[in-house]
Amino acid sequence: MQVGDRWAWKRTDLITDYPSASYSLSYVARKEITGERIAISTTGGSDGYLVEVSSTTTAAYAAGRYHWYAYITRTSDSARIEVDKGFFDVKANAATSSEDPRSFAQVALDAIETYLKDPNNLAAASYSIAGRSLSRWSRSELLVERERLKGEVNRERQAEKIAKGLGTNSTVRVRFT
Repeated sequence: MQVGDRWAWKRTDLITDYPSASYSLSYVARKEITGERIAISTTGGSDGYLVEVSSTTTAAYAAGRYHWYAYITRTSDSARIEVDKGFFDVKANAATSSEDPRSFAQVALDAIETYLKDPNNLAAASYSIAGRSLSRWSRSELLVERERLKGEVNRERQAEKIAKGLGTNSTVRVRFT
C-alpha cells in the first residue's frame, strides 16, 4: 500500500457467518511507535464486504508499519468481536516523496562499496577526541559485511520477482526415491 493511492479489497470469507443484513465489518489500524489510528469502514453486499479508502484519505496517512484489527459488529445490539488481525506496510508516495527508495541493505552495501573504492569519500577511518577513540571497521570486516549485504539484497530482489510472478533464475533440484 502507498500513501496517496486508492486502497480496495473485498472480504468474501465472512459473509456466510456474518451476513451484511445483520452485521457490519470495520477495521482499525495503529501505526507502530506513534500509535496513529486509522479507522476504515466497509460496504456490505450479498457476496462480501467491500473495503475502499480513497486516495484523498490515504494522502493524509503517514508511511510506516501498521497493525490492523478487523471487527464484526452486530447491528441489532452493537456487539462486536475481533475476527482477524495482522499488519501492513504503507510506503511513502513515490510521486512526491524525497525518501530514498532503496532498502537499508542496498544503502549500506552501496556505502561500503563506495568506501572500498575510495576510502577518502568518507570521514577518517579512525579518530580520537578527548582521549577517546573510535575506529571504523577494518577492510577485512567490510569485505565480510559486503558479502552478507550482497546476499540480503539478492534475497530482496528474488522476493520481488516472486511477488511479481517472474522467474528467479534459481535452480531447484528434486530427487524422487
